[in-house]
Amino acid sequence: MTSKPAHGNLDPEIAARLKRSADGLLPAIAQQYDTGEVLMLGWMDDEALHRTLTTGRCTYWSRSRREYWVKGDTSGHFQWVKSVALDCDADTVLVKVDQVGAACHTGARTCFDEDVLKAVEGADSDAAPSAQ
Repeated sequence: MTSKPAHGNLDPEIAARLKRSADGLLPAIAQQYDTGEVLMLGWMDDEALHRTLTTGRCTYWSRSRREYWVKGDTSGHFQWVKSVALDCDADTVLVKVDQVGAACHTGARTCFDEDVLKAVEGADSDAAPSAQ
């Protein structure tokens, strides 16, 4: 079992900006870079973020297995990093990727395809609501 280092090799200037959860993690949203499709949510600590930034492949921290995993190493469904952005609160990262194959562990393209809680009929997902 791999233990999770505190801050790993992440650039200290980036590390100083991050607002982590109590367990040292940040949510990392993976989004298809060219379509905007939201693919999945994973978790990163400083070392996973460092690896993602330096290798060009998404690396996550598995909370259940308590180890790092590189998306695609076992499934062949790679995430090639196009950009990484920190949100305005510095507590979430958005990783724009070129997804090869399924992003979800169930084999679905995204983790958000199966259980839609609400959908507005006829709504264009790209259209902004009009101001009244």
